[in-house]
Amino acid sequence: MNTYVNLKLNVHLLNVDGARVALKIIKNIDRYREAALSEVEVLKQLNSLDTDSACVHMLDWFDFNGHICIAFELLGLSTYDFLKENNFQPFPIDHIRHMAYQIIRAVQFLHKNKLTHTDLKPENILFIESEYDMEYNREMKRDERTLRNPDVKIVDFGNATYDHEHHTSVVSTRHYRAPEVILDLGWDHSCDVWSVGCILIEYYLGNTLFQTHDSKEHLAMMERVLGPIPTNLLEKTKKRRYVHRNKLDWDVHSSSGRYVKKHCKPLKHYMMSKREDHQQLFDLIEKMMEYDPAKRLSLEQALRHPFFYTSELKKDIRYFFDF
Repeated sequence: MNTYVNLKLNVHLLNVDGARVALKIIKNIDRYREAALSEVEVLKQLNSLDTDSACVHMLDWFDFNGHICIAFELLGLSTYDFLKENNFQPFPIDHIRHMAYQIIRAVQFLHKNKLTHTDLKPENILFIESEYDMEYNREMKRDERTLRNPDVKIVDFGNATYDHEHHTSVVSTRHYRAPEVILDLGWDHSCDVWSVGCILIEYYLGNTLFQTHDSKEHLAMMERVLGPIPTNLLEKTKKRRYVHRNKLDWDVHSSSGRYVKKHCKPLKHYMMSKREDHQQLFDLIEKMMEYDPAKRLSLEQALRHPFFYTSELKKDIRYFFDF
């Protein structure tokens, strides 16, 4: 539905002085067009407010035969595409810290301005530049790429929702969908926090944590990784077919049950090192993936987490919070 292409654009169409830009073209289909026009309005507001967040900047937009075309600053590969082209090798933890800090600041900026992104995923986080150095790993017998610059920006605001707007019951791409969305309990800014937690563990592992396309199986995977879903959430859900006696209705001995056991393990078991920075990252992820959205870490709290207290970021954190 959406296409990004790099073009030399006619200056009469766009006020970008003939610069090389990224162009997002949305097909002339009513529901896509409506979402595109909504995205344009969101981007206009972000442009007027944003001074230093890692949200992509809209340069201009136009209507071409009913197709909405939005021009953006030209960025590099998405974080997903970089992972894919690098054979799904994890990012170094220093790069994860740098990327996480920028992502969290950008999404916190949205929340501060009463917006929920609702579709955060590695495909919607782009590197500003994606140049890399290549080294041959003799042990693994493969080439591995290391980014030269891990700066990122968030894109795709077509599903961004203001606090006062109608909240559709289902948001987020499956693998990054928060439990309250699956359980139809309503959602708010905290669903973005869950998505960021899923993204960070994916950067650490190189692969998606919850590899499933079924909602009940997804919940079972969460329980395998994070422990039992709290009873109070299961009591309130409208999705009664997921629940039996206030517990997830799940047969661990079924074929799906065996699949979940094989492909998932408790969160801390994914940790590749006992070093302090690894432990801090997993503590941050665990707090971002708290089941109860009322208890889940806010992004302002996340920015104060010890994982980000490096000499590189301390000054920026003090400036951001003015203390």
